[in-house]
Amino acid sequence: METDLSQARIGVAAKKKNAYLGKRILQHKQLYLMLLPCLVFFVIFSYIPMGGLILAFKNYQFNKGIMASPWVGLTYFKAFFSDYQSGKLIRNTLAISSIKVFLGLPFPILLALMFNEIKHRKFRGMMQSISYLPHFLSWVIVVGLMQRVLAPDTGLLNEAIRFFGGDGSTFFMMESKYFYSLMFGSHIWQSIGWDSIIYLAAMASINPELHEAAKMDGANKWHEIWHITLPGIRLTISILFILSLGSILQAGFDQIYLMRTPGNMELADILDTYIIRVGLQNGQYGYATAVGLMQSVIGLVLVITANRASKKFFDESIW
Repeated sequence: METDLSQARIGVAAKKKNAYLGKRILQHKQLYLMLLPCLVFFVIFSYIPMGGLILAFKNYQFNKGIMASPWVGLTYFKAFFSDYQSGKLIRNTLAISSIKVFLGLPFPILLALMFNEIKHRKFRGMMQSISYLPHFLSWVIVVGLMQRVLAPDTGLLNEAIRFFGGDGSTFFMMESKYFYSLMFGSHIWQSIGWDSIIYLAAMASINPELHEAAKMDGANKWHEIWHITLPGIRLTISILFILSLGSILQAGFDQIYLMRTPGNMELADILDTYIIRVGLQNGQYGYATAVGLMQSVIGLVLVITANRASKKFFDESIW
């Protein structure tokens, strides 16, 4: 009898919850309609293609198709970790991703702090537009500009070196010792303005009364930034950092592929370029899918782990 009553109560609670949810959806139907194209985009381009992950466990044959191709189990995963290149590929990918994630984290925050302190609206808008512009340039254009600026004979940088009495014939794109600097510098230049938008929006939501109270207590700008602004965007920083860990094994195919030269190949050969090479060029679709699946699974595990650690130690998390 008690069991029946409990089930009835659960059923009533579920109906009330569904009714409340339906009422909320009708109340805010315009917002849900605006969200619909985004949901459709992710369903079509993110969730439906996940069905192709079955290739990681099959020996794909064109004449049989995906479903009729024979199963091979974990053969491709074993083959990758047995490959002599796997250690170098993982090491290079982790090195580039770590530089972007950890060293690149403060730059958009600092830019947002600077924008937040500019009181002249037109000047701030102009500077923001200038900083956003590189985001809309493809890596083909960015790397093309780099090649022109860093060319050994006619490049702007080498001409400046010659002007000050130096040699001025260095092929920066070809030497591996300049690879990380060029990679990180171009990444920051292209992404810093766009990445600062979220931090700037978070700063705008901070109660201005806190700044006024700090000024009355004699705090200067540095004190306001350190004790009010940064704590006010701490949750945003934590969430974006946790999400960025999901791509720790994806160092950015476009940029690295275009920056690769025979001189820096030892550092620039990463998992993303390897997947394209074995998948599209060599036709090993199942093997390439297995490597890509490994990247995604490790990224998911890192996000879940970092989220739990953040919730435990800082009481802040995504979910």
